[in-house]
Amino acid sequence: MTTVEPHTGSLDEFGLRDDPSPEFIEDLRRRFPVDAELDAMLVRKMQRRNGSQYQRVTLDELVGYLESMLADTVDGPFTISDSRWLSGGASKMQMRVTLQWTDPHRGDVTDVLVVRMDPAESLNATSRKQEAEILGVVGDVLPVPTVRWLDASGEWFPEPALIYDFASGVTKPTATDSGAVSGLGTMFGPELRKRLGRQFVDQLAALHSLDPTRLDLRWFDRPEPGTTQAAEWKLNHYQRVWEEDRGEDLPLMDVAGHWLRRNLPVVDHVSIIHGDYRSGNFLFDESTSDITAWLDWEYCHLGDRHRDLAWATDATFGHTDPETGDYLVCGLFTEEEFLREYERASGFTVDRERLAYYKIANTYQLIVATRATAYRISRLGKTHQDVLLSWVGGMVPVLSRQLIDLLKERI
Repeated sequence: MTTVEPHTGSLDEFGLRDDPSPEFIEDLRRRFPVDAELDAMLVRKMQRRNGSQYQRVTLDELVGYLESMLADTVDGPFTISDSRWLSGGASKMQMRVTLQWTDPHRGDVTDVLVVRMDPAESLNATSRKQEAEILGVVGDVLPVPTVRWLDASGEWFPEPALIYDFASGVTKPTATDSGAVSGLGTMFGPELRKRLGRQFVDQLAALHSLDPTRLDLRWFDRPEPGTTQAAEWKLNHYQRVWEEDRGEDLPLMDVAGHWLRRNLPVVDHVSIIHGDYRSGNFLFDESTSDITAWLDWEYCHLGDRHRDLAWATDATFGHTDPETGDYLVCGLFTEEEFLREYERASGFTVDRERLAYYKIANTYQLIVATRATAYRISRLGKTHQDVLLSWVGGMVPVLSRQLIDLLKERI
């Protein structure tokens, strides 16, 4: 992969994005090369964009797809019961079921499972292969659900689907009404903050300490340490999605994109990156205060640990402590406490310049998702979450102000 020139051609392409030509798709691939599996997902998204809108899938239909998959992949009888929709998440359809079956390794078992399926077009054009593969290798260092089956190409389901164990727990205290959609602004309270905060840091450190070269990760391209590839590939990713999905010009994004391209940082240690490591994406047991599962791995990739650190510290996901006035990272601790504890737990140093870079890069990514992708798929009727995605568009002014302030500190 190489750094590519910024687009200087005609901007009269907004309508073309509803029905992209092969030439348009190939031009974006040439200008913004990315991880090979991610490239396949982005091409698939664009090639199918002029297809049908989201078609409502009933619980019975989704159970039927699961039954078809199991009939082809499981030896012996099985029974599916207690199907129900799961709420949460802004991009995937999720159903909970109970499965009685005979596992070759465990014998006769009853499993509670989650079926996680893409809509016609997702807020995140990501890979279920990558998500399943990561879940399969990180379970020794932090709690994640066990993957049971994968329909990577939509052979049995209408869209790619992942089936894994249901994890118990809550994303926020049941006694509080704080925390908006997707875990934004959750207040845990002083005692719970201490117990969850230590696990939050220790588990992130353990994740970043894994050596990807010693793991079976066939579906990931690995950036080389000592190069700018980690930052370049993710910048290519989100500049490409911006060009695929946007419905208008936004000079701020041009300024930010140019700055990010000129200031690509070198990665010293390549880590597994969760990509959305924050409150709202972990479950915990209220009786023990133990984190029971980390969810939503669809942004996972191999890259620079500072991307996860910057994501967790984003102002969108935390809140101000009502007692001290301090901003609390993910509602858990001050930023300085978080970074200090991370260095203690991981043995890695936190490079403040790289952290600043990824704060800008992550804010750029959030604007791409809320101003471009959410707009495009909602307008085209491609998702079951059109109301929610229209709502998150209200974050754009706040994110834009944040991006301007971050750039002012560096330009």
